[in-house]
Amino acid sequence: MTLDPAYLDYPRRRHGYDHDLYPWSALHERAPVVWPGGKTVAIWVVVSLEWFPLVPSDTPFRAPGHMATAYPDYRHYTAREYGTRVGVGRFLDAFAAAGIKASFATNAAIAERYPELVADIVVRGHEIVAHSTDMNGTIATGLAEADERDLIARALDTLERITGTRPRGWLSIARSQSWATVDLLKAAGVDYCCDWVNDELPWRFANGLANLPLNHELSDRQVIGTCQASAASYAEQITDAFDWLAGEKGGRLLPIHLTPYISALPYRIGAIERLLADLAQRPQAWFATGSEILDSWTRQKSGKNVA
Repeated sequence: MTLDPAYLDYPRRRHGYDHDLYPWSALHERAPVVWPGGKTVAIWVVVSLEWFPLVPSDTPFRAPGHMATAYPDYRHYTAREYGTRVGVGRFLDAFAAAGIKASFATNAAIAERYPELVADIVVRGHEIVAHSTDMNGTIATGLAEADERDLIARALDTLERITGTRPRGWLSIARSQSWATVDLLKAAGVDYCCDWVNDELPWRFANGLANLPLNHELSDRQVIGTCQASAASYAEQITDAFDWLAGEKGGRLLPIHLTPYISALPYRIGAIERLLADLAQRPQAWFATGSEILDSWTRQKSGKNVA
């Protein structure tokens, strides 16, 4: 039996990808990146500041970490509230001790409910990244485009109103997007998103929106919460990742994604403090916010000096 030739026809088959969202680019084929001061590893600390409503919305899906038992689920609600009442303060102290700046991926509901907390983050020089409205504000295909546009606008507008600065970055809940998200974020004036985890350097979509890969495999929610590793093991894995990236040529990005109600517990925060202090002493390390990393990378791509 002869195979019908049309079986092998695929109009989008080409080198690299079968889509036009962004061009194919292998890491080893790119020009090397050197971060400010001649550093070779940009360390991007991202803290998730999340408000989980007592009753979760399962449309289009339930956000990871949401309420789990019969409602009202006070046990999980207050465990997460611990992050805003106690955990964020410990992170801020740890960052100050290490002399580093971080990006705080913040639900708009957090800014509305805890404006003094967000003000403290901003006054210390950290960056606010938009992280939807609250943890019911999920995005996926099936959400009407008008509703998604409104959700993005409400998150950005609320954070700008309370902090005084419009966020340049966007992190979707569960890093989930619809087919329209990239264009909606660009139209809303967002400079970069953090949802696509397929690289170790920034890159751009075809529409010009940048992506800073925030790899979920390096998050405390994944390593500690899901895999049930200790904080010491998590710190060791981050250190191993740094050592590997520092040994490669070309400049790299190492994200460290932290959650206040996970890593700021009293039996874990010490390991996080020691990790940050150790990395801050490494000669190859440059701690930076997402916006600083994007700006440095953009200057290099345009041929301007970044030293």
